[in-house]
Amino acid sequence: MSHFPIRWRRSAAAASLAAAVSVLAALLVPASASAVTATPAASCVRTLAQGDSRVSVAYGGVDYSVLVHVPAAPTSKKLPLVVDLHGSNSNGVVQASISDLRTLADRKGFIVVEPTGAIAFPQTLPDGNWAWNVPGVPLTSGTYPPADSRDDVAFLRTVVSQIDATGCVDDRRVYATGYSGGGRMASALACEASDVFAAIAPVAGLRAGRAAAEDLTTPVPATCTPAQPVAVVTFHGTDDFVNPYAGNSDPRWGYSVNTAATRWAEINECRVGPTIAQYSASIRTLTWSKCSRQADVVLYEVTGGGHTWPGTSVDLSPLGATTQEISASEAMWEFFSAHQRRG
Repeated sequence: MSHFPIRWRRSAAAASLAAAVSVLAALLVPASASAVTATPAASCVRTLAQGDSRVSVAYGGVDYSVLVHVPAAPTSKKLPLVVDLHGSNSNGVVQASISDLRTLADRKGFIVVEPTGAIAFPQTLPDGNWAWNVPGVPLTSGTYPPADSRDDVAFLRTVVSQIDATGCVDDRRVYATGYSGGGRMASALACEASDVFAAIAPVAGLRAGRAAAEDLTTPVPATCTPAQPVAVVTFHGTDDFVNPYAGNSDPRWGYSVNTAATRWAEINECRVGPTIAQYSASIRTLTWSKCSRQADVVLYEVTGGGHTWPGTSVDLSPLGATTQEISASEAMWEFFSAHQRRG
């Protein structure tokens, strides 16, 4: 399936939140010789409030407050759902400002949910500083999460399930994105919850399983074995010093972004690629296509880009340059729109 990149201009009216991030972080029907009668989709009624709200999600005996945004739409219309995950040492409120997916959700008609991790950092932000429990991977401190840490793959499954129950969600169109550590968490969801997520869009955080302890330049195949293909689009700056494009010797990161994208192309059994194209002056795309169940893989490589979210109006300058040649949020939604879960 072809991918059609889009152009975007930055809004001059957007506010700066540098302090908030200072430390970081159609259903496939089988062919048949005989006629097949399609089963009508089950009806639903959305009870989630329109606009911004907080939903209490119960998991493991604890109630977690989750930020949700619902666009204006008929309550019986099934809507796509995007799970938007914050970086390490951050929270869902900060991530909502960085991605600004709520504004896009109102224009395009999808629900966005911005949960918060449960591994605490020293608190400096109003809603706390938190990290995700990425399976088998150390924290930015170099230590591993405590043994009793929340299982965030299971927790995020629960988040989707609860929003599904009250939000009239189209189960074929559930997606995940995330920034930095949230991108690593979104990658883990593709590896371990491919029955839920149709596509992912990590920003500055694509992984394809844990880096091999004996050779950090390669992922361990057994740590990412999705039951079905998940389409992938990702955005990464070549001057990212937190999660370096070329990889590093940190077991939290390890192998290169190109290696991660290539591995996803292997997982998705892509037969063509990478096809390289110049998107703009400093951005090129690497695309793998003709993949199983149309689960394409697209990498936006941002020359000179830092550990930042392309197109954001939030000031992330301590983390390097932020390109305004593309909006990652706009581009990922276009990609999501072209990829639904098939089975």
